[in-house]
Amino acid sequence: MNIQIIGTRKNADTRKCERFFRDRGIAYQFVDLAQRALSAGEVANIAQAAGRDNMIDTGSKSYSKRGMAYMEFDPVEEILEDPMLLRQPVVRNGGRASIGYDEEVWKSWIQEDAAS
Repeated sequence: MNIQIIGTRKNADTRKCERFFRDRGIAYQFVDLAQRALSAGEVANIAQAAGRDNMIDTGSKSYSKRGMAYMEFDPVEEILEDPMLLRQPVVRNGGRASIGYDEEVWKSWIQEDAAS
């Protein structure tokens, strides 16, 4: 498995995600959005793998501060402009990705990896 966790250390779901993989002895790379924004290619890959519709964190401060509830927007463009709009954590495993805390998806990846 080649796990990459994208989020911030302050986000509770991101910390739970790290604990999930650490408790199972699975190594991962952590990308802290507070220190490094994602490239356009990375955001596009996440959108393709996990879907554009659930990329934006509608509960984030950035979302409400910008009044996005009443706007039409392209999630990829908005995330490139403000990385804190990305719903956390994003977990990438090769060409696959999940957005938000999704233990069931991660368990299925572990099972698939064990079966192969």
